[in-house]
Amino acid sequence: MFVTKRARKLAILPAILLFDIILGSRAAGQTQAQTITLGIAAKMNQKEIEAHFQDFVHYLARKLSSASKIEGRVVITPTQSRLANLLNERKADFYMESSHPTHMINNIYGAGKLLLRRWKGGMADYHASIFTARNSVTKRLEDLRGKIIAFEDPESTSGYFLPKLLLTRRGFKVLQQTQVGADVSRGEVGYIFAGSQEKLVDLVLRKKVAAGAFSNDDYAALDDSKKSEITILAETASLPRHLVSVQKTLAPVLVKALEQTLLSMHQNPEGRSILQKADGTTKFDALPGGELAVRQQLLDTYYFPQKK
Repeated sequence: MFVTKRARKLAILPAILLFDIILGSRAAGQTQAQTITLGIAAKMNQKEIEAHFQDFVHYLARKLSSASKIEGRVVITPTQSRLANLLNERKADFYMESSHPTHMINNIYGAGKLLLRRWKGGMADYHASIFTARNSVTKRLEDLRGKIIAFEDPESTSGYFLPKLLLTRRGFKVLQQTQVGADVSRGEVGYIFAGSQEKLVDLVLRKKVAAGAFSNDDYAALDDSKKSEITILAETASLPRHLVSVQKTLAPVLVKALEQTLLSMHQNPEGRSILQKADGTTKFDALPGGELAVRQQLLDTYYFPQKK
């Protein structure tokens, strides 16, 4: 096969330098700057969230190319499905989410592809726990039948999706209730949303509900007195704390340039400072076991076909 001299040269260039060349050729004859766009799904406080990540995307934009002007942008949409649409429409280049939203956007909506793991809050992995008050009559999961468990909120991976799946896979029929004092039949487990971890723990310790669910980092954040009042009933398997995904049609060379920039960010003093301000992020690293392994892990965790 005939290969031009230019093609041979491009093949050995570092990804970020090649990114410069591609952007430079694209920008020729254009007046609009190229962009790198972070997509975020959030219903509330959208302006505050956008401002929160501005330094992060501006850093990426500067580091991705020195030859062409790139603009870092944050685009926020209220739902995961609409974020998937933005990715499919190429209006967002990448996003960062916990495991359940990532599964939905990548595997259900088919809009993204896994790239890296994000150490959010300094944690590489985490798991969910179902817990109760130490002196409660609830001593095992079976004791939850006919009672109510408190989850955090409908969007929480560790405070809702993971513990609910654990109960469902163990044969419990889990149904949402409108209030703490609702009557629950003996064959079911009711649940309510507390709205915050503080209220959730309070409901459990005051025995307003039989149990609650949170992540291991939420447990670690409790003071020693509250830890001593809690008993763990069950724990889920560990999953990556947070994940980075890119839109599926993003050019491979651009994906590689973004990957290199994120992987090296914690090695740069300015980069470390910006990461710390972005939810206490420590660093980005390679997906444990590779992209296929993590994708399968998410499928094994969240794909649960309903019985007919």
